[in-house]
Amino acid sequence: MGIELRKSDSGTFRQTIRIRQHTLYADIAESIGGNGSAPDPHDLYDASLAACKAITVMMYAKNKNIPLEYVDLDLERDGAQEAKGLYILKVKLKFFGKLTEPDKQKLAEIAGKCPIHKLMTHSETQIITEVI
Repeated sequence: MGIELRKSDSGTFRQTIRIRQHTLYADIAESIGGNGSAPDPHDLYDASLAACKAITVMMYAKNKNIPLEYVDLDLERDGAQEAKGLYILKVKLKFFGKLTEPDKQKLAEIAGKCPIHKLMTHSETQIITEVI
């Protein structure tokens, strides 16, 4: 799987991102020179965690016949200490369905095991950049 990114036709910093048949956009806030026309890269990074947690929980519940109808998730970023190497994401999960408290606790535990959570917290990422 590859990701293609190209400068968008509109906006100073707006980018067009193509992932398979999907098209996404990224921009930066007006306060720092962008148009605020799309999520910024931090938003996309954070959103990948939110989506992964929700999908992982839904898949687990389906496979274990837990009566989860769906999950809502709110995520807030505290990037105040990012320059010092600390990036804080606060996640609130809300489960819907006829669930017991043990069901909810298990699903919360499973949310913490999603692949993106693991990548963000337990692995070293190596980025190899090539200029062509």
